[in-house]
Amino acid sequence: MTLSPTAHVDTTCRESLPPESSWPEFLFELPQVHYPDRLNCATALLDDVIAEHGADRPCLLEPAGDTWSYGRLQATANRIAHLLVHRLGVVPGNRVLLRGPNNPWLVACWFGALKAGAVVVTTMPMLRARELRDIREIATVDLVLCDHRFTADLSGDGLAGLTTITYGGTGADDLGARIAELPDEFDDVATAADDVALLAFTSGTTGRPKATMHFHRDVLAIADTFSAHVVKPRADDVFTGTPPLGFTFGLGGILVFPLRVGASTLLIERATPAELAEHIDRHRVTVCVTAPTAYRAMITHGHAGLLSSLRRAVSAGEHLSESTWHAFREATGVRLIDGIGSTEMLHVFISAADDDIRPGATGRAVPGYRARIVDDAGEPVPDGTPGRLAVKGPTGCRYLADDRQKVYVENGWNITGDTFTRDADGYFWYHARNDDMIVSSGYNIAGPEVEEAVMTHPGVLECAVVGTPDEARGSVVTAFVCVREGVVADAALAVEIQQHVKATIAPYKYPRLVRFVDSLPRTPTGKLQRFRLRSS
Repeated sequence: MTLSPTAHVDTTCRESLPPESSWPEFLFELPQVHYPDRLNCATALLDDVIAEHGADRPCLLEPAGDTWSYGRLQATANRIAHLLVHRLGVVPGNRVLLRGPNNPWLVACWFGALKAGAVVVTTMPMLRARELRDIREIATVDLVLCDHRFTADLSGDGLAGLTTITYGGTGADDLGARIAELPDEFDDVATAADDVALLAFTSGTTGRPKATMHFHRDVLAIADTFSAHVVKPRADDVFTGTPPLGFTFGLGGILVFPLRVGASTLLIERATPAELAEHIDRHRVTVCVTAPTAYRAMITHGHAGLLSSLRRAVSAGEHLSESTWHAFREATGVRLIDGIGSTEMLHVFISAADDDIRPGATGRAVPGYRARIVDDAGEPVPDGTPGRLAVKGPTGCRYLADDRQKVYVENGWNITGDTFTRDADGYFWYHARNDDMIVSSGYNIAGPEVEEAVMTHPGVLECAVVGTPDEARGSVVTAFVCVREGVVADAALAVEIQQHVKATIAPYKYPRLVRFVDSLPRTPTGKLQRFRLRSS
């Protein structure tokens, strides 16, 4: 595949693309995913929408009641782009890290960086210094735009020297004050459609994260495939959801999909299922995007009456059980749209909606994508036979300078790491993950990463971390721990280990169960047998 001439002055990302021989095959079978050679997704999602729908249209809603119009978002993003380029020296292709919860300022920073031609690296505020250090090293980040409440982890070894601009505060050095007098118009950089727009990080089963590289055209492709053909949003929709914009599930479902059609989106920094239901009721939300755990909790705790405004509910991030689907339908009348996606593919590639839904099945290949089940040799297996899920479409895996590209891509197909069966009608039925990734409450958590954090506790001799079944969360992170001689293995130590992990890596990764054992199961050659722990 011949790439267009890049608009990036800093060509680090273009030069760090994997060898083309290791790319998946990309499919552009739908006319909607044929984009011009020069394309800036920020222009398409904001300026072009304003040209069609007007600047006064509601865009970003806040729980407290404030509303940002499309015009206000555009003016703020343009001022941020001016600051980045003319005051901070950002050139097209530089990596700009964003850190903060879902709110309008984070979105404005996202658009401002893309308008300036930068590559956006959006992270979750839950990440700790250790995780941010890895991201900075892998992405060679040039600048950080950070919510003023979340700067504490941006210091220490490996993070020194980062230029950090805070936003959302009141000081003279805050982003809002810095851009107040800057022009509200900006000539967006005419990036190539195949210039890298964002780096999205995903957990690796070795513990070291992987940076997935997505082009400007990819950002629009997820809206013009899954969203357009399955979610089917309307300009009068109000979206909301709980996934952080640092997750590509959240980026698509809460930002890209609504803005692609001129709709509005309610940005929630954090919400329990009960609070989410209240937000849906108060703001008359019509499209919700969250994990099965939240949908199940909202109806289990009697909040179905607050969901009467919903016309669409999208579920992904973990397996949606048939019982949850039926319970939600019976309580609300809404048929949950299940789906599976991956950070490597940017968003959902198998799903179904409305009369196409078969409860218990994930769905069929989204228009624009193809999917099949293959054996260990990469050969297709008969329908009804479990195997590895393989996918290709207009988006696909491109790791930044990472040998694990060869693992994810085989013979032109993206191998997602999931075991499925396909039935004779083309529906895909989920069985399990193939690796040591733990999927809990919609989060992908790498067992080895948690093991490494547990092992830094002075009382721990050995540790193995696996996912164990849990009715509410799908699975929970469980640590099997051998303690050092003289250490008392009791409930107090378990809590101490949990708190230690929360302080070391993102808190959502901590082991909810800590089980003390005398030894860990191993093969005669010393290899850890995690499967025996999962079944114990």
